[in-house]
Amino acid sequence: PLVGAVLIGLAGRWPNLRETVTMVTAGLLFVAVASLAPGVLAGERPAVTLFELLPGLSIAFELEPLGMLFALIASFLWIPNSLYSIGYMRAHHERHQTRFYICFAIALASAVGIAFSGNLLTLFLFYEALTLSTFPLVTHAGTERAKRAGRVYLGVLLGTSIGFQLLAILATYMLADTLDFRAGGILAGKAPDVVIGALFALYVFGIGKAALMPFHRWLPAAMVAPTPVSALLHAVAVVKGGVFTVMKVVVYVFGLDLVKDADAATWLTWAAAFTILAGSVVALTKDNLKARLAYSTVSQLSYIVLGAMMASSASVVGGSMHILTHAFGKITLFFCAGAILITAHKENISDMRGIGRAMPVTMAAFLVGSLSVIGLPPFAGAWSKWYLALGAMEAGQVLMVAILVVSSLLNVAYFMPIVVRAFFPGPGATDFDNGYREAPLACLVPILVTAAGCLVLFVFPDPAYTLLRQLVEP
Repeated sequence: PLVGAVLIGLAGRWPNLRETVTMVTAGLLFVAVASLAPGVLAGERPAVTLFELLPGLSIAFELEPLGMLFALIASFLWIPNSLYSIGYMRAHHERHQTRFYICFAIALASAVGIAFSGNLLTLFLFYEALTLSTFPLVTHAGTERAKRAGRVYLGVLLGTSIGFQLLAILATYMLADTLDFRAGGILAGKAPDVVIGALFALYVFGIGKAALMPFHRWLPAAMVAPTPVSALLHAVAVVKGGVFTVMKVVVYVFGLDLVKDADAATWLTWAAAFTILAGSVVALTKDNLKARLAYSTVSQLSYIVLGAMMASSASVVGGSMHILTHAFGKITLFFCAGAILITAHKENISDMRGIGRAMPVTMAAFLVGSLSVIGLPPFAGAWSKWYLALGAMEAGQVLMVAILVVSSLLNVAYFMPIVVRAFFPGPGATDFDNGYREAPLACLVPILVTAAGCLVLFVFPDPAYTLLRQLVEP
């Protein structure tokens, strides 16, 4: 992607060439990442150390099952996102498109760097690179509202990462003399329980991209960005980079046994449960479609944090699988929101009565994405929620099963009325009675691809499950 970013800049004067470079780069990245998957599935751990700064402190990469999954998600979804971006940016007549595609490529390079990181130092550097490379995307419009949102975005993400996460990383190095990711963790027996608990809290809240309340405001603020950016932020790179980091720290820095015994894990479990419910309740109140999807994301991310905090085998598998299933469901929903904006010029749900008559394909895909995020078969989200519920039972957290059920009902409450109003508007004329008008093909094809992914991942979950079982098996 970094090579692609340079070539995109050089091709900036020729839009067709620039966008061809973007698509080719996305395709080559996925091929490169996918070529590593069979080895990791077979138990291999390809690794390389670039250079060592201090004993136990190096810039290094190592590919393990969780990183393999995240890299596959990010690299694959960049392909439909790139095609969608071409249709969206042209239809919306957006300015500074070359800068947009360059920053997108750098953001994907950062996401893959996070996925491949072999230690906390390498991960932190790419984590910060992801924040900085997506800032110009958030502020792309250049309006005062966009600039204000950008300040919130940088303030929360850099404030948490430097104020909490970096402090936790330094403390980890002092305690363990290494920052390497190791199966079973590196902190067992290294400090008293109270220190471990404080360190755990610093990590969980310091990873601001996971959007655990109260450090979630950056995420709805970033909705001012163009829709392809929202899809990147909420489905592919940024938020998934956050929850991936939480899961990685739990599995490879603390270790599941240490987390199970940590007092901090108990109240952090409830913090995640509160965010799940509160995010859903706030989503119910939002009339703006992207704002509703944003608060839905706040809620859904905490499913993954919850799985990590419960630290049972099934909850870790379920939380990690939710990184995958939520990515496909939520990117479909954001693609649909963007298609509605550029075709019907509607942003508020109250203005979309009857839109299913004019955009049936888009709204059918919206239904698929919604059902997957809700967790209903035969769509992908059913598997991750199933394993999260099993994990809660395995951890003796029966109340968390109830939280998952209530949250899913709230998902129904804020998604299904949109679909019902779209296809069954009731009596009276609507704004969409003048015939069929779908989004451009470059937008419609990615919507269909990601919606189909929600079904395919339900029918064929085994590769992801086999990969993730390696996280919890000796």
